[in-house]
Amino acid sequence: MCRSIKTLRPPALPEKATEDDIRAAALQYVRKVSGFHHPAPHNREVFDAAVDAVADATAVLLDGLQVRGRGAVGP
Repeated sequence: MCRSIKTLRPPALPEKATEDDIRAAALQYVRKVSGFHHPAPHNREVFDAAVDAVADATAVLLDGLQVRGRGAVGP
């Protein structure tokens, strides 16, 4: 769906994803789903809230993942 969104977990990303990485992925997702690259002023608040929500959910997901097997990093 969003081919420009990169994988943000090891081993695809050698270190922990930054807040900027997560925010960029969230922005790309919301742009794709909404169909707006730059929302109109009357849609800006809901657009930005969606980006925040997706970024928060992504951070929770990445913090909770346990990567195992070949190439896994960490405990």
